[in-house]
Amino acid sequence: MQRVNIRDPQFKYDETDPDGFRTGLFRFGSLVGASRLGTSVYELPPGQQICPYHYEYGEEEWLLVLAGTPTLRHAGGTEVLETWDAVCFPPGPEGAHAVKNETNETVRVLMYSTVSHPAATVYPDSDKVAVWTGNAEDNVMARRSNSLEYWDGEGPSGVTN
Repeated sequence: MQRVNIRDPQFKYDETDPDGFRTGLFRFGSLVGASRLGTSVYELPPGQQICPYHYEYGEEEWLLVLAGTPTLRHAGGTEVLETWDAVCFPPGPEGAHAVKNETNETVRVLMYSTVSHPAATVYPDSDKVAVWTGNAEDNVMARRSNSLEYWDGEGPSGVTN
């Protein structure tokens, strides 16, 4: 058995994240030997959001508020969560969500999800879809409006034009 204490995690901030999405991340699932669940603690400074509004296909996500009162945007609207609130985001549009800190205090949340490949993430506000294959070279993010027909680029006998 492996264990990790998340009381005072060492958060990593990605300097390339744009303002509004600058959150600290402590990803610890792999530290305890997890292979089917991804688990992370996020630190949200005031005015920051974990990621754009989205929903998943192929994965279920959960949120547990550890500290503060984040605002949850979901398919039915928005609401303010409290410490120790837990929420499940099922696969598909009904699980759409975004978590933002609209307070003057730092917020901490724990998020975990099933990990499966392939999986797809839909970002309805920006009309994007991401496909996660488990192989970074094959992952794709594209606009839904740029959708192609099934036979696009295919010639006779499966030869690409």
